Amino acid sequence: MGKRIIQQARGRGGPRYLAKRKAYNKRIEYPNKEGVAKVIKLIGTAGHTAPLAKLQIDDVAFYIPAFKNMSEGYEIKIGKIEGEPKEGDIARLGELGIGERIYNIEVRPGDGGKLIRAAGSYGIITKKERARISVMMPSKKEKWFDRNCRATKGIIAGHGRLEKPYFKAGKKYYEMKAKGKLWPRTSALKMNVIDHPFGSGRGKNISHGQKGKIPKRNAPPGARVGTLRPSRTGRRKK
Repeated sequence: MGKRIIQQARGRGGPRYLAKRKAYNKRIEYPNKEGVAKVIKLIGTAGHTAPLAKLQIDDVAFYIPAFKNMSEGYEIKIGKIEGEPKEGDIARLGELGIGERIYNIEVRPGDGGKLIRAAGSYGIITKKERARISVMMPSKKEKWFDRNCRATKGIIAGHGRLEKPYFKAGKKYYEMKAKGKLWPRTSALKMNVIDHPFGSGRGKNISHGQKGKIPKRNAPPGARVGTLRPSRTGRRKK
């Protein structure tokens, strides 16, 4: 009887390939209200690289990535800001100046923020036009947004998290497990034949009658790995 290969098992899901759901039950979004919000609590979750801040405005609570040096009890402004915006203020891109560092940008006005959420990252407003704003992303690429899209001023907390090495294998094991990734990561050629189409090295050397690297046309998603199938094979008939 066959065995489900790793790619298919990961796609199907299961306890081994799922992250801790408790880490993802904090939805990052902006409230529909404007005014002053207060930081109630800073939360560290295994499913996010940066700490989350729980804020409350009137009777509405919401979560955003914490900015650098944020503390409990800190107050931020949401909506139209008079004067110079401070760290953590949530405003529309059209109301922020060129050169401002921002994060958690909305792709469409009102979607609650989708881009730039990783620890230590930020974008920079570079150009402003009548209806759209250009932001330099952490990847150094420029992206245009509607001027009514909201963003948070500042730099996300947690910078330098990748600079600290792992001193114990167990520490890395549990961190990878919390993120729902199969760890340790190994090469397909080092696996057994039953675990991967390239297992035992077949596909590395196609000679001697071994199975090739070109998957079948009707292969399932987990088995469709290897070289792209050519449009035709064999000698061309004259």
